[in-house]
Amino acid sequence: MIQNLYETHLEISDLERSIAFYEKLGLALGQKHVKGAFFWITEPGGQMLALWLQGEGQAVHKRSFGFQVELERLLAAHEWLNERGIAPVAQFGREPAEPIVHPWMPAAAVYFEDPDGNSLKLLAMLPGEPRRIPGVMYYSQWLELEQSEP
Repeated sequence: MIQNLYETHLEISDLERSIAFYEKLGLALGQKHVKGAFFWITEPGGQMLALWLQGEGQAVHKRSFGFQVELERLLAAHEWLNERGIAPVAQFGREPAEPIVHPWMPAAAVYFEDPDGNSLKLLAMLPGEPRRIPGVMYYSQWLELEQSEP
């Protein structure tokens, strides 16, 4: 029945600022309204992100979601984000020195925030088997683990 996540919605405080931010990430603006905007994450008709402007004095309820990328692109994500004026952020007590690995998946991710503090990540699935290791580790630690254990 379910094939994929089609769309997700975020609350924002400044429509023009948010449009500029998501365009820097390479998302294509599909439709703009007075109080919102729709972006294509993939091709038109594919996955979509919607932004909704909150009224003055209304709090933005922060959300979290990730964009899937290929591993080689993830490994260049810090530089790619910095070129766009976006700083990677610490997550799970780990500084943003390199991608963070979730061994249970296994997947590596680089975290950052949009202008309203929504938590975003670039995520790549890793080759190899999931490992029942609690917590997270840096990508370099994952590579060491993968090399030391068959």
